[in-house]
Amino acid sequence: MAGRAVTIERVYDHPGKEDAVRVLVDRLWPRGLRKDAFHYDDWAKDLAPSTDLRKWYSHDTALFSEFRQRYLTELESPDGRAAVARLDDLADGRPLVLLTATRDVTHSGAQVLADHLREV
Repeated sequence: MAGRAVTIERVYDHPGKEDAVRVLVDRLWPRGLRKDAFHYDDWAKDLAPSTDLRKWYSHDTALFSEFRQRYLTELESPDGRAAVARLDDLADGRPLVLLTATRDVTHSGAQVLADHLREV
């Protein structure tokens, strides 16, 4: 996926590029949003941080550096690599838009995942 365009959008914003593959990367469904309320191509729960990691982090930005390292370890596990490979197959060379409900995208799992996808 190295070199592929990977962007992040909040699910509460209006849809962006139509030629991109839009993937929800949160483990939990966004609060207050019906499944038919926005355009997405896939819900990749398996790419989200584990429930234990998500609860530990709890969006405490002071813990972001440690969260990033722990999440990257999860992405490098056999299950994480398989999930990334599945996403690569789904995208089939098209740009990716990672969708998330988080308010602070800069300190989110979506940001860590986007950075990781740009490097692999």
